[in-house]
Amino acid sequence: MHLFLAIAVVHLVALLSPGPDFFFVSRTAASRSRRPALFGVLGITLGIALWSALALLGLQLLLHRVAWLQQLIAVAGGLYLAWMGLRMLRGAFGPAPAAQVDTAAVPGGELAALRAGLLTNLANPKAVVYFGSVFSAFLGDRLDAATRWGLWALVVAETFAWFALVAAFFALPAMRRGYLRLARWIDGLAGAVFVAFGLRLVFARRS
Repeated sequence: MHLFLAIAVVHLVALLSPGPDFFFVSRTAASRSRRPALFGVLGITLGIALWSALALLGLQLLLHRVAWLQQLIAVAGGLYLAWMGLRMLRGAFGPAPAAQVDTAAVPGGELAALRAGLLTNLANPKAVVYFGSVFSAFLGDRLDAATRWGLWALVVAETFAWFALVAAFFALPAMRRGYLRLARWIDGLAGAVFVAFGLRLVFARRS
């Protein structure tokens, strides 16, 4: 039981650290509504389910043996995040008022939000580092299959619960009114952050 508690605490700390997933969910909820934000949360949760399953199946060992794979993931993820940021900036400074259109780089309906949430999570190399090192460090070779997949279910459920709370909070009428008043500034700042983060991943010096 102590292992489950340790994993729950470690994963909660990781979730509380603001990153692309948090910005995506909060912005989607504030600019659109809770429903598409929850579909985005589902996409993020699917990404976490994949990363955690890979960690349980030996992600750390794979990354050590195939060093270029982590670099490839970082570059591909950086390009996607930079692309999302450019779309946000274009929406923020384009001719159409940001308060009247969805500039969150999540056009379309709920399935588009789910897909964007999934890609946002998969594009974040922080997930590779976290699940390939920190998360994997808590998993020993002696864990039986039931314990391993119990930990997987815990991480997946914790992820969905946290981001569902984030979506519910930023979908509150007061938060949405605040977003509509400051939409251009919020979109511009979020876009700049995504572009900067993405370019840093692409051009980071690697040993």
